[in-house]
Amino acid sequence: MNIKILFEDEDLAVLDKPAGTVVNRALSVKDETVQDFVDKNIGLKATAGDSSEFLSRSGVVHRLDKDTSGVLIVAKNTASFILLQSLFKERKINKKYKALVHGKVIPDRGEINAPVGRLPWNRERFGVLSEGKEAQTSYRVSSYYEYEKQPYSLIEASPYTGRTHQIRVHMKYIGHSIISDKFYAGRKTYKKDLAFCPRLFLHASFIMFRHPLKGKNFDIESMLPEDLLKVLTKMNKVEDLDKKAV
Repeated sequence: MNIKILFEDEDLAVLDKPAGTVVNRALSVKDETVQDFVDKNIGLKATAGDSSEFLSRSGVVHRLDKDTSGVLIVAKNTASFILLQSLFKERKINKKYKALVHGKVIPDRGEINAPVGRLPWNRERFGVLSEGKEAQTSYRVSSYYEYEKQPYSLIEASPYTGRTHQIRVHMKYIGHSIISDKFYAGRKTYKKDLAFCPRLFLHASFIMFRHPLKGKNFDIESMLPEDLLKVLTKMNKVEDLDKKAV
């Protein structure tokens, strides 16, 4: 399993998860998971009285979609696990994702506030629903691209809340679905995307947090993986960024 350890001390580890790897074990998952990797390679300091959640999740504090790559935090003891969970709940952990989306996103930066919930007619998918949970995502355009006469935008998205599929749903909501998104780009678009991008172009590229036990601020970055970099090399970067609203 090609998981890299970006940082590790006695209390936590920050991993770089590849696309295609599931985070949590489940009866329906036959391949190795991030939890399996942690059990084999990260020394969890289990002691008497540890929380059942810490043990059952192998210290994994949050999650990434199977098809999303990038940074993931693992706690190595119960104290760190509980404190890191609190930081996520209190929205004191700053996360950034890189995504390539359809179309020219204008304006070049903005904020999406739209409640996200599970679709009643398809329990595997999510959407913007009035009865959904509060969801907030800010974004900025890093670069504009063109490929086969179609416009694309490389964005950096920062989710303030942590709803399942939040960035994917929000980008679709504003009319700029993520490249090779099987769930939200639409069947025909997804098939066309696969011709030049083999998987979901979504990467958790950055995380910033205060160490739960040492009080030191950490910011850890994961560079775009090779498969996504190759996609960008196929495209023409548009140097003249016309970022004015139209």
